[in-house]
Amino acid sequence: MSLIVEREDVPRGDGADRPLRIGMVAPPWYELPPRGYGGTEAVVATLVDQLVARGHEVTLVASGTPRTRAQRHVRVYEEPPSHLLGSSVMPELVLAAEAARALDGLDLDVVHDNSAAGPLLARGRAIPTVVTMHGPVGGDNGDYYRRLGSSVDLVAISHAQRRHAPDLNWVGTVHNAIDVPSFPFRADKSDTVLWIGRFSPDKGAHIAIEAARRAGRRILLAGKLSEAAEKEYFDRDVRPLLGPDAEYIGEADSQLKRELFALASCLLFPIQWHEPFGMVMAEALACGTPVVATPRGSVPEVVRHGETGFVVEGVDALADAVTRVCELDPAACRRDAEQRFDLPVMAAGYERVYRMLAEGSETIRSLTAAPAA
Repeated sequence: MSLIVEREDVPRGDGADRPLRIGMVAPPWYELPPRGYGGTEAVVATLVDQLVARGHEVTLVASGTPRTRAQRHVRVYEEPPSHLLGSSVMPELVLAAEAARALDGLDLDVVHDNSAAGPLLARGRAIPTVVTMHGPVGGDNGDYYRRLGSSVDLVAISHAQRRHAPDLNWVGTVHNAIDVPSFPFRADKSDTVLWIGRFSPDKGAHIAIEAARRAGRRILLAGKLSEAAEKEYFDRDVRPLLGPDAEYIGEADSQLKRELFALASCLLFPIQWHEPFGMVMAEALACGTPVVATPRGSVPEVVRHGETGFVVEGVDALADAVTRVCELDPAACRRDAEQRFDLPVMAAGYERVYRMLAEGSETIRSLTAAPAA
C-alpha cells in the first residue's frame, strides 16, 4: 500500500517563470537519498531537492521513508526491496502501476521517469515523459528505448553517450552533478596517486598500478570488492601487483573518499570502456585534484586536457602524465567543478528541458543537439 506525504514547509517560486509541476519517479530498489549504494537514487534525490529550492513543485514516487524536499511523496514500498534486485522484476512493475495511479490524476507539466518499466506508460500520457539514460545505450537497453520511439524524451548524461546511439529520441544532455561545496579543496598535495572505483577490468585498476609504478609514485586503491566477479578480477590481476608502493585500503565511505581525493596528487582513471559519465572525476576536480585518464566515454568532456588533467592513451603516456600533474593549478580544477558539475548546474539543465517540453518548443532539438565527435 502506498503512502502519500504532503509537505508545506518548502518555499514556492515567485519569479517571472511560473513554477513547474513535476512528477519524479525513482527506481524502487533503494530509498532517497540512499544510505549506501544507489547511484541513480543519489542523482534523483539531489535533483529533487534542487528543483524544490528553485521553486518548483515535485511529486516524488519512490520507496522508503521520505527524506527529500519533495512537496508530495508517494511511497511505493515502506522498506525498499533491494534484496530482490537482479532476481525479480515485480518491484519495477509495482512501481509503474503505483506511479500511474498517483500521477495520472495530478495536474502536472512533465513526468521525469528514472525507472525501467515506467516509461512503458508514457504513450498514454498527454504530457511529456522525460527519461534520463543513466546507463549504457547499446544492446537491449538501447533497443528498448528505440521501440518506445517518440513517446519518451531522452536526456543523456554526456554527449559521448548520445553518439553511441544517435537515432534515439534525444532532447538534451545534462551532466550528472555532485555537491561541490561538500568536497574539501586542498591546494597542497601529497605525491600519492589515487585510484577509486569498482574492481572490474573495465575500470583498469591493474593499469593504474603499472602507470603509477612507472612514474615512481605510490598509489592507493579504494574500491568496491564484494561480488564474485570483482573478487575474481582482484585476485587474478590486482593482488599480484600490490606492494609497498601499491596498497589496497578497502572501500571508502563518503568521508574517507573526500579525504583521499583532497590529498592525492591526481586521480588515475584508466577507464577501458565507454562509460557514460564517471562521477569520481568530478569529485576529484572538486577537491582541486587533477585527473589522468584514458580517452573513452565521457572523459574528454569532463577533463580539460592540459588544464584540469591529462587525457592520454597507454601505460607509458599515463605514467608521464602522472609526473606532470604538478604543472596544473588545483584552483582551476575546483573552479571547473563549480562551473560545470555542481548541483545547481544540473538542476538548471533539467529545468530548461522540462520547460521547453512543457511549452511545446519546436526548437528543442536544434538547441540541445550534441556537438560532433
